[in-house]
Order: sequence, then structure tokens, then C-alpha cells
Amino acid sequence: MSPSEQSVPTPPAKAVPSLPVDADRQAFFEPWQAKAFALTVSLNQAGLFAWNEWTEVFAAALATTDAPMAGAWTEASARAYYLCWLEALERLIARHGMADAATLKTVAEAWKRAAEATPHGAPIRYEAHLPESGGPGRP
Repeated sequence: MSPSEQSVPTPPAKAVPSLPVDADRQAFFEPWQAKAFALTVSLNQAGLFAWNEWTEVFAAALATTDAPMAGAWTEASARAYYLCWLEALERLIARHGMADAATLKTVAEAWKRAAEATPHGAPIRYEAHLPESGGPGRP
């Protein structure tokens, strides 16, 4: 085993929540969903929160949606599920003081502007739309 393989901790299989999937085992329908999931796992592994806290906050977010979550895993249900996921993640980030609501709103608005300004298939240049960049996203 090389030194780099020894330095990367592998979480126990039960340490990561299971994901809903469709018949083709597809868990994510849009890249942002996978990114939200990966960020959540990373923050857990960094010790920001425990999975039981995540479960509590995510369940509260799921309880507020009218979107159907039962039945087949579809693009629509995945979108609703991961919007709740994102809401829970933002709540935990705010709860643990990593960012306040105003900062999260600024980042979300910059991301939306960047996505809307980017041609389909091109990489999104999020940084160019942050207020401090002097780019088109300045308030």
C-alpha cells in the first residue's frame, strides 16, 4: 500500500446515508444534487455535525414540502428531495456558524446568476458572479 493510500480515511459503509435510486440505480438527476450530497458527507466527515443531527434537520425540511416523495424515484421527486436536502444543509451551516443567512443568500444568488449566464454545456464560472468580483453579479 502506498503512503497516499494510507493517508485517505475510508468511512465505514454505514457512516454514509443510503440514497434513493430509480430502476437504473440513478441517484442524481442534476449535478447540483450530487454536489449537495458530497458537501454534506464532507462536512460530516470534517466533524461539523453528526448524522443523527442531519437526520433531524433533514426530516424537518422534508416535512415542509408538499412534493410527493413516495413512489418511484423520478427527476421531479429527486429535485424536491434535494431541495429539502439543500435547505437542511443550509440550516446546519448557519446553526454551526459557518455562514449566516445573508452570506448563504448572496452565494445562492451569485450561483443563480452564473447558471443563467452560462451557455448549456459550458462550465459555470460562479466566481465571476460574486459581488466582490466586480462582475455582472454586483448588487
